[in-house]
Amino acid sequence: MAIIGKIRDKSWLILIIIGGALVAFILGDYQKGSTVNESKYGFGTVYGEKVNIEDFNEAVNIATENSRRTAQQQQQAPKPVDKAAVWASFVDNLLLEREYEALGISVSDDEFDAYLYGREGFDVIPELVQGFTDSITGLFNEKLLQARIEEMESSDDPAVQKQWVDSKDYYINRRKQEKYFAILSQGIYVTDLEAKDEYVSQKEIKSVSYVVERFNSIKDTEIDTSEAKVKAYFEANQTDKKYENKQASREVKFFDITIEPSEDDVKRFDDELVKMQNGLKASTNDSLYVIKNSEVKFFSSIATFKSDKDEKAKNGMTYPDDLDSVIKSSSIGDVVGPFEQDGSMKIAKVIGFNGNLLSARHILIAAQRTDTLAVAKARKKVDSIMPILNQSNFGDFVTKYSDDPGSKDKGGKYEDFMDYEMVPEFSNFAKEEPIGEIGYVQTDYGFHIMEALERKPANEPVLAIIQKTLKPSLETIDVKEQEVYDLLYKLDEKLGANEDVAAKIELFDTIVSKAGYTSRPINIQENSPKIYGFTSKFAEDKILKLAFDTEAKLGDLVSAPIKDKERYVIAILSSIKNKGEANYNDIKPTVKKDYIQAEKAKIISVKMANVKSLATLAKSLKGASVQKAEVTFGNPQITGTGFEPEIVGALFSGLKDGQITVPLIGKSGVYVAQIEKTVKAPQAANYLVEQDKLLKAARNSIQGAARKALAKQADVVDNRRFFENNIRR
Repeated sequence: MAIIGKIRDKSWLILIIIGGALVAFILGDYQKGSTVNESKYGFGTVYGEKVNIEDFNEAVNIATENSRRTAQQQQQAPKPVDKAAVWASFVDNLLLEREYEALGISVSDDEFDAYLYGREGFDVIPELVQGFTDSITGLFNEKLLQARIEEMESSDDPAVQKQWVDSKDYYINRRKQEKYFAILSQGIYVTDLEAKDEYVSQKEIKSVSYVVERFNSIKDTEIDTSEAKVKAYFEANQTDKKYENKQASREVKFFDITIEPSEDDVKRFDDELVKMQNGLKASTNDSLYVIKNSEVKFFSSIATFKSDKDEKAKNGMTYPDDLDSVIKSSSIGDVVGPFEQDGSMKIAKVIGFNGNLLSARHILIAAQRTDTLAVAKARKKVDSIMPILNQSNFGDFVTKYSDDPGSKDKGGKYEDFMDYEMVPEFSNFAKEEPIGEIGYVQTDYGFHIMEALERKPANEPVLAIIQKTLKPSLETIDVKEQEVYDLLYKLDEKLGANEDVAAKIELFDTIVSKAGYTSRPINIQENSPKIYGFTSKFAEDKILKLAFDTEAKLGDLVSAPIKDKERYVIAILSSIKNKGEANYNDIKPTVKKDYIQAEKAKIISVKMANVKSLATLAKSLKGASVQKAEVTFGNPQITGTGFEPEIVGALFSGLKDGQITVPLIGKSGVYVAQIEKTVKAPQAANYLVEQDKLLKAARNSIQGAARKALAKQADVVDNRRFFENNIRR
């Protein structure tokens, strides 16, 4: 089963590996489009061409199926497929495939065979070494791999045939990717001059004295922040890159009103808990009582509960640790609680104690019971292992043969488990066979070669639990809903009477604040819309439509409160930001902050000009002192003030020892510094160490940098959320 899985599950890696390539059938026709998306964007665009919806959906289907298979092999519940991860890999493959075509990168049949089997100078692929190891030599056996491939190619099951096709496509694309990034890596170099600059930047040291007057020495209220002044500052600096909108986006401001239980709701809930407590204590049919009254309809007469601090506790089968001694010292029939856990109230009745703690170790030879061929092969392996297996070499055999990832690193051991926690055949062996005896059992997972290790008494409680959560009543919900609608009506009335958009947004904040709530902004990128802070897709979609609907305009309010689980949300479209130069109103708070700092810098610079000595300057400034620091160009930190690249850059701009600088504007304040001493970098025969360091750093970052550059060049548009909501199709 494990060997089959090594090949079978490779298509899943196609979707999640960093830079992984998608299956080849996705590539061929993505430019042809579909009758479904006759629009500018469709599901999204790459280099201005629409992504094929069917291809993407097929990639999601592959991910879903392989997630299911992987979970089945690992004896776990399948995890939901992350469509965002599938999309990222899907787009990455489209970008790289275009590069492969432009550069003529391909993989011939001979190269593929050499790559797969580790010939012609190729190392054997690690996962294939692990999956196709000879049981005798412990080395990779290519005949085992060949046999498995032939078996898959000639299978009567089309799904098995496709698994090999997907696996082959994966390895071909993986090889293309290796060749592509090898080409890029070969084009990277570091000059002697760059290496020398790196050496000097780390080794040359300047000892400096300095005085700093921080910006916070002047209160913001002391600066004239009239609209005319702030706007004039923006107009003079609006081409600054820091104000540029790198992506088109829209901002929505929102506030939420949580629906919480009233005092009457709390009293009714407390009364109900007392009633449940008495009812559970008197119950003669605990199963029926729990199923009838608990929010969580679970009852087991054998499953034990543990403290939530117990490392072996299972999710949903715990009680608070501070009740551990109380519950374990209780008698059967005693009721504990009500007690709070994970936001709910619980009442527990002790209905028994489980006293069997079992320990065993095993070697799993995986083979699903329904797979006749796999079962036959597994039984043959078991028969070959059993005669030579003993207690002393058991651990070595676990490492070599076991297909159970959950216990392989622990010598095959499962310790201190309850009999009900394992499949019956496994538990029965651990519970009934003599300690130290080695045998085997078959389960749905395969053959377990086992040794019973230990059985010891325990005192683990079996509980009947009623769980109840305090929730607002219908009457409370009605009252809160009326409050929400009244507030929305007030906002609509007041804002509708105001034509100035900026004033309208400001009025929204004012009304919300006076009502006792807080307005918060959320910025949504147009080319890749992601919405955070909401608990339901319904609410996210409503916000998306408010921001990007065809008729959307600044100052638009939601037409009705948005229900988001246990709260209502009211929102307004507060900003539309186009790519390029920013609009003043969109960044007014940022501009105002920058303007205040710039004005403070002017005031402080005047006070610190024409310095004769740092000591005199320090005396003239309240609370200032002469400080000392040693700085290097390669690490632009100043002891006592932090990261100051502009200041450090100025100190290395050709100043001579003893020279005092003019006032220098930094991140935290204005500096005047004096170079006390310059220690030149020691002479070096060469700069090979620095050259190697820079080269490694560049090569290590090449994949991420290349992908980022390709995505930027392709102007990738993720239109899925818009498409699903019929906003931009």
